[in-house]
Amino acid sequence: MHLDALSRRLIDRFQHGMPLCAEPYRAMAEALECSEDELLACLERLEHSGGLSRIGPVFEHSRAGASTLVALAVPEQHLEQVAERINRYPEVNHNYLREHHYNLWFVLTGPDRAHIDRLLVEIAAETGLVPLDLPMQAAYRIDLGFPIGDAL
Repeated sequence: MHLDALSRRLIDRFQHGMPLCAEPYRAMAEALECSEDELLACLERLEHSGGLSRIGPVFEHSRAGASTLVALAVPEQHLEQVAERINRYPEVNHNYLREHHYNLWFVLTGPDRAHIDRLLVEIAAETGLVPLDLPMQAAYRIDLGFPIGDAL
């Protein structure tokens, strides 16, 4: 994937610290010295090329509610159907296929643990599969980010 200069600057500057204001894209454009339309077109290009998966905050789950890592052992012939169904839940993010008996992994979030438990029961009923519930025991923070700079 080829990244133009604006895409590189955007990625370097806003992997962390997206502006928290009424018009974040305008603030981002000002910081990058481009127009808001140029910035939005750049984000659209990145999304369509597969270079951008999401824009949004990452919350400290213990302050914003509850979350758990969930794994499902999905028969291969039902994988697309189950993944599509799981992705319909607004509480689901980071849904990935893995090479393992438990092959579909996702993070489930909610306002409290009771909500998570209800969703796990619902997912089991809808899919006929037993979710493996893996709540976090301790957080080991890493500041994941990849500087792009001018390198190809």
